[in-house]
Amino acid sequence: MPFVKEKFNIPKKMPAFLFIMRTFNFTQGQAQRVLAKGRLLIGEESIFNTGESIEGDVEVVYFKPSSKGHSPLFHNKNFMVYEKHSGVLVHPNTMATPYSLLDEIRTIAGDNANAVHRIDMETSGLLLASKHKKAESYLKCSFEDRSITKSYLAWVDGKLVEPFSSHESIKINNDYSQTKHKVFISKEGKASHTDFIPLEYDQDLDATLVACYPHTGRTHQIRVHLFHVKHPILGDPIYGASYEASNDYLELTQSKENRLIQHGAPRLMLHAQSLSFIYGNKFLIESREDFKGMKDLIYAKDKRVFNKN
Repeated sequence: MPFVKEKFNIPKKMPAFLFIMRTFNFTQGQAQRVLAKGRLLIGEESIFNTGESIEGDVEVVYFKPSSKGHSPLFHNKNFMVYEKHSGVLVHPNTMATPYSLLDEIRTIAGDNANAVHRIDMETSGLLLASKHKKAESYLKCSFEDRSITKSYLAWVDGKLVEPFSSHESIKINNDYSQTKHKVFISKEGKASHTDFIPLEYDQDLDATLVACYPHTGRTHQIRVHLFHVKHPILGDPIYGASYEASNDYLELTQSKENRLIQHGAPRLMLHAQSLSFIYGNKFLIESREDFKGMKDLIYAKDKRVFNKN
């Protein structure tokens, strides 16, 4: 388990932040964040005062990576690119999360390594991670100023023939009483832009393989743009599903069979296919996964049900 509680003995008084810095080779800022989260304990009580002098027996809760041997697709002295599998979190969402890609990232490059963007748990494909803080800052800024370009592949419900673009603005949903959608299309939302190019149509499955090129980075942008044109991504448990089906998924009460019937596939059929950016040199990195061949996961068209409204 990545988060562990470990006992330490401090023979001589020292400031709490200094103990964390020396023990874990952290910067002062990192040590202060550990203390701010209440992860240094004495007698089961958290110490929040960074300058408080401590000695004797203490306990620290910290992230201790546990690798499953998932090596990066590419890496150099500054960054790594991983092929993330569907169902794997990028970061642990609770202290009880048994595994995330962060386990692999920090096993390779230590505590200063980090993922520099997010991919939904059920999305597969390329994930970029920094090896040190300078690289993290540079790459995150590159995402913010849109100098990093990404492409995705998606299997969607129905037949698409012509390329098209979506400029529909996206707004965060603050009321989940009527829909489980995290975002929705609204003129009050933030400007968004995605280009779509149909690549292949499978008549038996009534499904189209689509290349997706997001020019902005809104939450669930590709998913909601495709849902808006009534071609939801197959396997999407939120967009294109009824309130009841989405709720069953989120509450972890949905059966495997009902997942197929209500959503059309056992996973979200969205894949991060490529990354292009400059870091000294220009890099274009393509996924090696055969996402096209993953259409075998799609449920028969006469057995699946969608809510496209």
